[in-house]
Amino acid sequence: MGKFRLRGRRRRRHEGVRAERIPLRAIVPNLITSTAACAGITSISLSSEGRFVEALVALLVACICDGMDGRVARLLKAASKLGAELDSLADFVNFGVAPAMFMFYWLTGGPLHDGVSPYVVRVVLGCALFYALCDCFRLARFNTMLEQPTLPYWKHFFTGVPAPGGCWMVLTPAILALTLKSRAPAFSSFVQRPAFGMAMLLFVGMLMASRLPTISLKSVHIRRGALPYVMAGLLLLLACLFMDFWLTLGVAGAIYILTVPLTGIVFLKGRTKYERGLTDEANKG
Repeated sequence: MGKFRLRGRRRRRHEGVRAERIPLRAIVPNLITSTAACAGITSISLSSEGRFVEALVALLVACICDGMDGRVARLLKAASKLGAELDSLADFVNFGVAPAMFMFYWLTGGPLHDGVSPYVVRVVLGCALFYALCDCFRLARFNTMLEQPTLPYWKHFFTGVPAPGGCWMVLTPAILALTLKSRAPAFSSFVQRPAFGMAMLLFVGMLMASRLPTISLKSVHIRRGALPYVMAGLLLLLACLFMDFWLTLGVAGAIYILTVPLTGIVFLKGRTKYERGLTDEANKG
């Protein structure tokens, strides 16, 4: 009996030691998320120095890391609440603060604000803060909605523009202006005007904080008959990215902005169809 009790104590002691140990693979997703946050902070630093192309590259790295961390966590079975909270904080830095500061420095002529009045600088800063806070609100609302049931007609849609999509939208004019600076100087100077940039910051910020439906590609399925056409379109997009990466990214961002009203029309049709089906079932019952 004494030996049995001793073995039981040893077993419990070993189980406690195992519970305190964390597998090395659990650190990998958090490391990727931390890399994304570092890229976002680096983008802010580069924007403050007037190195806008390098700042866009840093934000692109942050976007890639943001898309990888969740998939790596599921692949390694290393998802955790800590990783989820860390991801939200990194998203606020990468897609809220970094784009806002990029637009602030880009619209006000760099770190010295050459040729821009102090009043305009303060107004642009206010619009940048509005955008960043809308992104923060959007991320907080997303975290609170994770445990809520999703209605069937919301299956293919986000509530408001997602944080990475908002970052892409608000930076689209800057991407096009930096790409077309030598080929279309009139267009570049127009979109770099503080008034246009402030309008973009306010518009995209409201889209993120709103409850408007926006397209979600995560649950979209393709019919077998349409697969060749979709593949051809993706190959064409890939070829355009290789020919002129930034111009293609800017044009795609402009198209993404135009999808907002079209997505709203599709959503309204889906909701009407769902509500009509509920009414028909109630009438039959």
